[in-house]
Amino acid sequence: MNDVTPPPAALRPPDEDQAIWREAFKTGLPTLFGIGAWGLVVGIAMVKSGLTVPQALGMTLIVFGGSAQLASLPLIVADAPIWVVFATALVVNLRFVIFSALLAPHFAHLPWQKRFLLGYTAGDLTVALFLQRFPSEEPALGKVSYLKGLLYPNWVSWQVGSIAGVFLGSAVPTEWGLGFAGTLAILCIMIPLTVNRAALCGVLVAGATAVLAYELPYKLGLLAAVLLGMLAAMTVQALNEKREKREKRLAARGEPRV
Repeated sequence: MNDVTPPPAALRPPDEDQAIWREAFKTGLPTLFGIGAWGLVVGIAMVKSGLTVPQALGMTLIVFGGSAQLASLPLIVADAPIWVVFATALVVNLRFVIFSALLAPHFAHLPWQKRFLLGYTAGDLTVALFLQRFPSEEPALGKVSYLKGLLYPNWVSWQVGSIAGVFLGSAVPTEWGLGFAGTLAILCIMIPLTVNRAALCGVLVAGATAVLAYELPYKLGLLAAVLLGMLAAMTVQALNEKREKREKRLAARGEPRV
């Protein structure tokens, strides 16, 4: 069991601070245009895939996950079994389980309703930017404000772009190549997150698997790519952590690194 207990509320720094919220907003501001553009592509793709406007609006508001939405659309068009659609979306969004585990120690003291709202609006870049600012799990001034300053503008930018795409979808010619535009949008989000050896290994394994398993029915190659990519990244990360611990032990004993 974990013997570390959170400090009493009276000793904990305030969660809210307007100056820190503004700092977070300025930090996340450069990403908002890209997020909105990606949302626009996904909104158009939903309509082009045959979803009605209410269905597309419901999907963007409830799912709020561009990669899961894009992965599900070809399956919906292909009349894939519903379990395949849900399984694909679930596997693609498994990364949010990792994000939740990373954020949980920072916000375990909050009521579950607030944690639920923060979890719903969480995104890849926003979580990464928060952890860069607050790498330690120790209580610090304005943590909630900083996360809100990243999450809420990100959510608004996505929804504005996606809803605009839903209503503009019928007016955009198919020959504009929305699939290619969507791929570019995802790459713009993914590349900044490939910040270490484990992430790079996961991306390479997932990409190679997706190409090799392209012919599998119901786009099951995507499931295999995500699973193998995550497994590769986790394995490399575990090996890196094991090596770092070994090097620390050697350094503590004054022994040379091997």
